[in-house]
This record gives sequence, C-alpha cells and structure tokens, in this order.
Amino acid sequence: MELLMQYIWQHRLWLPADMTTVDGRRVEIIDPGLQNTGQGPDFFNAKIRIDSRIWAGNVEMHVRASDWHRHGHDSDHAYDSVILHVVAHDDCRIRRPCGEEIPQILMPCASDFSKAYHEMVNDPVSQLPCARHIESLPHIYITDWLTALAFERLYSKADRTAECVDSSAGDWGEAIYITLARALGFGTNSDAFERLARQTPLRRLLRHRGDIHAVEAALFGQAGLLDDIPDNNDSPEYVKRLKQDYTFMSAKYGLQRPASLSWKMGRMRPQNFPHRRIAALAQMVCDGFTIGYDLLHAESESDVRELFDIKLHDYWKTHYNFSKANIARDSSQCYPGEHALSKVSITTLIINVAAPVMHAYGNITGHTAMCERAAELLQSLPSENNSIIRLFEASGIKSPDAFTSQALIQLRRNYCEPRKCLYCRIGHRYLASRAICRDANIGKND
Repeated sequence: MELLMQYIWQHRLWLPADMTTVDGRRVEIIDPGLQNTGQGPDFFNAKIRIDSRIWAGNVEMHVRASDWHRHGHDSDHAYDSVILHVVAHDDCRIRRPCGEEIPQILMPCASDFSKAYHEMVNDPVSQLPCARHIESLPHIYITDWLTALAFERLYSKADRTAECVDSSAGDWGEAIYITLARALGFGTNSDAFERLARQTPLRRLLRHRGDIHAVEAALFGQAGLLDDIPDNNDSPEYVKRLKQDYTFMSAKYGLQRPASLSWKMGRMRPQNFPHRRIAALAQMVCDGFTIGYDLLHAESESDVRELFDIKLHDYWKTHYNFSKANIARDSSQCYPGEHALSKVSITTLIINVAAPVMHAYGNITGHTAMCERAAELLQSLPSENNSIIRLFEASGIKSPDAFTSQALIQLRRNYCEPRKCLYCRIGHRYLASRAICRDANIGKND
C-alpha cells in the first residue's frame, strides 16, 4: 500500500478536490519532490501550499499514521524537516519534538487501482499479466517505450565493456577479449568463459600468436578441459601436444587456473560445447586479435559479420570435443565443419560484442557517430527468436529486428520478471487510469 501511495504522489495521480489536510485545510502540491530510495523521508525537497502558506521540505508516507511512532521517526532527527505526513489511515496525529503538529493528509488508494496492481504483480498463472491491455495502447506509445528499452540495454552492455577497459588499465584489446570470451558462453557458460579470459591474459597469448597449438593449450589447460584426457598412446598426437604445451605455458607465465569453472554441457547440442568456442577464441588470437580496430573501420553489417566467421584447423573440423572417435558422417550426422559458429551465433555475438564495444568506444572518446552506428547495426540485424520474443509477439508486439528484440528482452528481464509494473510504461499507463482517489473520507479514523 505504501508503495502505491508513493507512486500516486510521484506521478500526481490525485484529484485536486481530495487534497485537504485531516483538519480541513486546503492543500496544493506545487512540487512533489524527489523520491528517496534510501534512509530518511520518502520524498525530498517538496514544495506545497497549505491554505495561503507555502512550505518547502520533505514528505513522509505511511499506511497508518501511527506507523510514524512504530518506525521510530519521532526520535530520528532525519524526519524533523517533514512538512507533510501522507497516510492511508488517519488513526493519530503526529507532532514535532517542539510540540507543533505536522500537517497530515489522507490519501487512500482507489480500490480499482489496488486491485489492478495486485492482479499484475501477484498473478501466479499468466506469464505476461498485462497482455490483454497491450492492444488498447497507441502504437506510438509502445514504439517509444521499446526504443528507450533498447538503448537502456545497449547502455548496460556498453557499461560492462567500459568497466573491462578500466579494470584492464585502459587496454581496449584486453577488454574486448574479455567481452568476447563472455559472449562465447552464450549465457549458459558466460561466467566460466569470462573467468577463463581474465585468468589467461591476452597479452600473454599474443606472444605466441604464431603458434596455434600453444595458444589453444593455454586456453584449454586453463579451462580444465585437458584434465580428463588419459595419458596413453591412444590419444591423438594433437591432444598429447596440447598437454605438453600447457605444462610449458603455465610454468613460463605462472598461470593460475580459475577454480571450479563447472562447464555446463548437459542436455546441450554438441555444437554448443565450449571446446569449439575456445578453439575459435584461440584462432582469433592467432590471427592477431585485431577485432577492435576492425570494428571501428567496418562499413557494413557484412563487414562486422565477417569478423566473427572463424575457420578452425583440421582437428576441430571433425570434433566437437576431445572424444577419441571422430564424428561419423552419415545420413543423420555430419562433421562439424571448419566454421566455428553458425549464422545465428554470429548474430548473437554482434549483438553482445560488436554493438556494445562500438557504443562504449564512442561514448568514452566522444565519437557520437560511433554510438549511432552501434544502434544502426542492431536495427540491421534480424530479430532474435526465443521464448521471450514469442511471448510478446503472441501479445501483439512484433519484433522486426534485433534492436526491438533486445528491447523486449530488457522489458522481460528487468520489469516483467521482477514485477516492476509500476516502473514499466505499459503498466504505468494501465494503472494510472485506475489510480485516482475519489473518496477522501475512506480510511478516516479507521
């Protein structure tokens, strides 16, 4: 209830006729103030008029007026500057330490609003509680909200890249290497890939970029994927060499293996195993890892896509992991092939690596055109196709490109799943129409 009252206050969803103090004085809200999510009064720096007198200060809200004492505000000096006490139930009066009564106003929530809110945030059945209300909203309203969400998601990913730049002492190559490694985990193994990259620095690997076996050995060894390979004559010469080279590389650079990477491969398609993706990362290192420079000079989506179209060497053309037997070519199964990633996977990397890196670089260097290119790149890509996108499309919101699909993922992850309907423009539009308090006497002396 208190959260709903704060929402009504912040968005001015009250009827002016209802705004009177409990002792009958007229109240005009000039400025509701700034909402405080930390300790202290709920709103700072509000400005109100009570009858003919203007007050400036803070506003506190409670379901019951007596909550002021129950929460210990009467002995907390942070509340001495409260100019208005907003309550849903007027069960007592509040006074300052000097004895002066704090003006108090009754703000009950309309029953329709409270019911609609709880239906949305507590619905145990529906995956999208507001689905039936989406079609009634103007198209431009949905479009504007999705645009804001897409940039919100792009900014958050760019911020992660910027944090990597800071933690790498300004080394963009190292930051992009970590960003790419994390993206190669494709969600399921993202944390493990990032920890692997941080514990196996790019600057060390680039010293051996002419030796694919040494680079692969360092990465596979650090990943712990060489541990289960038996030391016997049945192992391929390639695998034996990896183990030998890792012993050398770890000793030379004092590499510390990340603890408990716990690679997830259960119920996963073989092409999604981390082995070929680590091999792809190693190949990019051996090619000089110039992706940062190349991104800044890419002129089209096809140029960017080509940067992630990695071709693997002979062993990984016929293997998904370090299994002894090659994968048989028959009517139901074929060799993995030289391309490390599918077109869909490359699109995912462009979304999670190329666009954020371009935006982060443009933001840090003041190159606004680069930020615009990052957004345009997302708009040129096909939409992602997953359960979230299908859920919204079934509710009437179509996703024509990756810019929109990223917006829908942001909406689902950051607003729908945590049930932050009050902060979603769709939820706000629906709830605002039911928030007006029409009976100022509800709750009085309850």
